[in-house]
Amino acid sequence: MDASNTAAAPNPAQAAGLPTPSRACALIAGGGTMGADVALVLARAGCRTLVLEPSEARRQALGAYLDAGLQNLGAAHRRDRVSACASMDDVDWQAVDLVIECIPEKLAPKQALFAELEKRARPDAVLTSNSSSFPISAIAEGLASAARMFNLHFFMPAHLVPLVEVVLGERSSPPLAESLSAFMRGCGMVPVLVRRDLPGFLANRLQHAMAREAFAMIDAGIATAEDVDAAVRFGFGFRFLAAGPVLQRDHAGIDVHCPAAATMYPSLATNTVPAKALTERLESGRFGMKTGEGFYKWTPETIAAERKRYDDMLMAGLRLLAPELPKIADE
Repeated sequence: MDASNTAAAPNPAQAAGLPTPSRACALIAGGGTMGADVALVLARAGCRTLVLEPSEARRQALGAYLDAGLQNLGAAHRRDRVSACASMDDVDWQAVDLVIECIPEKLAPKQALFAELEKRARPDAVLTSNSSSFPISAIAEGLASAARMFNLHFFMPAHLVPLVEVVLGERSSPPLAESLSAFMRGCGMVPVLVRRDLPGFLANRLQHAMAREAFAMIDAGIATAEDVDAAVRFGFGFRFLAAGPVLQRDHAGIDVHCPAAATMYPSLATNTVPAKALTERLESGRFGMKTGEGFYKWTPETIAAERKRYDDMLMAGLRLLAPELPKIADE
């Protein structure tokens, strides 16, 4: 990696911030499903991307996956922007502007990794975690350079879902958060700034609030799983592609929605534990596609068909949203 576009800064909170993606070097720690998809996001924008993956089998599988992914994104010419390595000792740390951690969801390994990153990375490099479970304040606990550490939370599949959350911890630098958001816009993503690292951040809190009501209605026998899915996909969820819940209130009229809320809120679910419909399946090992049954039954053939349908729908949604998405930064 060429470090000519970067310069060290003594104080990360006062650093100039990240360069544009095409002038930046990024390291992704972890080459699993999420790490590979994040690599597609960065490489598509021309960012020099190195995936750190200790597993030789996974590193070998990455090549074909990245080839196909960039081809599908219309960015096959960016394939030379991404590569893989096996060890931290293989990294040119002076060239790395941004680190994105995508290792499994266990707090202790993440803390150990960030402690090592603090030692190896340049003082002005931005260090981020894709964790959806652990706040960056917990991951960065006890570290001297927590000002440059953030949650950078993507959604699966990261290369097809445009949203990314930039989450500040207790000691994270707001100017660096703005720089990180600008960097992600340069990658064609839609960043949202989350100023407190509450459990679930922003999008998952909204998603779980809706899911709590959905599964409570299933538990109560009011609706089937199939009808809940249909109500969301072909009802209000269909409209969400055009307008979020706040903008939707202006479309429909606050004078309509506020009185409706007053009639519904007293009877909405307020469960503090997951619904019976979820816990029963968890306890019986019915996890969904990975075990062949969840709310629906799955075979290898139906899983392949469903995943293709799902990805095709996301791609179609991306095409519809394209005029409103940030443009990938110029060279």
